[in-house]
Amino acid sequence: MVEDRVAEALARIERLDPALCAFIEVWDAEARERARTVDRRLPLAGLPFAVKGPSGIRSYAAGRLIEAGAVPVGSTAVPGPGTYWQTWGQGRHGRTVNPYRADRTPGGSSAGSAVAVAAGMVPLATGSDGAGSVRIPAAWCGVFGLKTTNGLLPSPDRTGLASAGVLARSAAEARAYLRCVLDTYEAPQPVFPVSAVFSPDLGYARPDPEVAAVVRAAVDRLVAAGVVRLDPARRPFTLLDPREAWTAIRGGGGQETEARASGVRAENDRRLDALFARTSLLLTPVTPNRPHGHEGPGELYSTALTWSFNLSGHPAASIPAGFTADGCPVGLQLVAARGADASLPEIALAAPAPPAPPSPAPRARSGHRVPATPAPPGAPATP
Repeated sequence: MVEDRVAEALARIERLDPALCAFIEVWDAEARERARTVDRRLPLAGLPFAVKGPSGIRSYAAGRLIEAGAVPVGSTAVPGPGTYWQTWGQGRHGRTVNPYRADRTPGGSSAGSAVAVAAGMVPLATGSDGAGSVRIPAAWCGVFGLKTTNGLLPSPDRTGLASAGVLARSAAEARAYLRCVLDTYEAPQPVFPVSAVFSPDLGYARPDPEVAAVVRAAVDRLVAAGVVRLDPARRPFTLLDPREAWTAIRGGGGQETEARASGVRAENDRRLDALFARTSLLLTPVTPNRPHGHEGPGELYSTALTWSFNLSGHPAASIPAGFTADGCPVGLQLVAARGADASLPEIALAAPAPPAPPSPAPRARSGHRVPATPAPPGAPATP
């Protein structure tokens, strides 16, 4: 029954969230009433989902999901005040923990959304992505995450860098999300193998060697499974480091800084336009680093490989790539041409499942074992 699905989600939240701290609020009574009264004929009737942060319930995507019959069960943790870095979350029970490594952050800023999905509390959660805020926590929590083409869906971000996104148990739920939030949805039918270019560092990042090896192995599995075909390398694909340009657009700067930022953005756009004129997909690691500790990332920029595509506006997804030897999830980033959002879940659905983690998840500080139950990218959709 529809009510049972929502009741099961609420029960898992009650049982697991004290250890994981994924939620800010849980709307138990409201969710049960929605589930009882929802029109069973709607495409997502009774699908429990979570929204990012205190204002997420007012987002365009949340409204469209509710119209399709989905049931919001709560709002998820986002970073609190006091840090310049945004790869963490603060829930109602405390600091949000990574479901695979409780001593590590889950990423952010869609921290609680990723954890809620990874632990099986909900199959889908909304997010937003201004520098990697969907893709980074998706990578570090071992779930599917999609940043949509900038401007495709309404966003309150005046800089134009942020776009709506979704974190999901599998790419199948993300496909259902797109069907419901877009005014028009045409189901793509990729011709496999899809042409692709792989860049381990975009020419400027310095990936952790073990992260790079996990991602390279994931790319090799895609090739072996006939999902992608790597284009012969003319020369390594590179972009200019976008850090200064992103910072200038987000926070402003002097005339000289803004001029340099404009030049970097224009040159990267030129390179990406040329790339997608000849190939369908760009593959990179999601982050150069593995999940960092709760004290912060230090000098590392977890956004090094993601924020280029907030500047350029391209859709990008994170799919699970595997694990480092110490049990940290790693994500593979798939980037497509602007407007080709719907192709990314389809490609992810064809991807082989990543290897299992090397050891059971550690215990959270409360003493409860932290469950992590993400499905592989091609797992069946929740009806």
